[in-house]
Amino acid sequence: MQSFLEQQRTAIIEAYAKLSTLNKANVSAKTGNSWSVKEIVGHLIDSASNNHQRFIRAQFTDELIFPGYDQNAWVKAGGYQQANWLEILNLWKYFNLVLIHAISSVPDDILNKERARHNLHLLAFNPVPQDSPATLVYFIRDYFEHLHHHLRAALRQGQ
Repeated sequence: MQSFLEQQRTAIIEAYAKLSTLNKANVSAKTGNSWSVKEIVGHLIDSASNNHQRFIRAQFTDELIFPGYDQNAWVKAGGYQQANWLEILNLWKYFNLVLIHAISSVPDDILNKERARHNLHLLAFNPVPQDSPATLVYFIRDYFEHLHHHLRAALRQGQ
C-alpha cells in the first residue's frame, strides 16, 4: 500500500503543478450544465472531506456503511465557482496529502479485512455488489481512481 500511496502523492503534486498554470478564464468557464474546472476541484475537496471521515471511521467498525451526499448540491453550496482559484487548488492538494498520510497509518489487517456489510454498491466509483464482501483498501483505491477521473477531465477542460 505504501508504494501505491507514494504514487498518489506524486500524481497529486504533478496535477497541482499543471492545474496551477491554467488560465483563470479557463478554470471558470462553464459549458452547459457541466462543472467548471473550479467546481471539479471543489467536488474533489468535498470528496476528500467525506472520504477522510469514512476512512477513519472504517477503522473502528466491522462494516463499510457511510452516508452519501448530493454532489451537485455540495458544489453549489461550497461556492467554488466564486472562490479564489489558488485557494481551492491549495486546499485540494494539501487535503489529499493529509489524507494519504492518514491512510498510511492504517494497519494492514484493517485495510484488508473483508466486510460483509457495506454500501459500496451505492458510494463507490466502481461499485461493489451488495452481496459481495468489500475491503477498506478497495474503497481507498476506488477513491483515487475517482480523483484521477476528475483530474483528467479538469485538465482537458482547462486547456
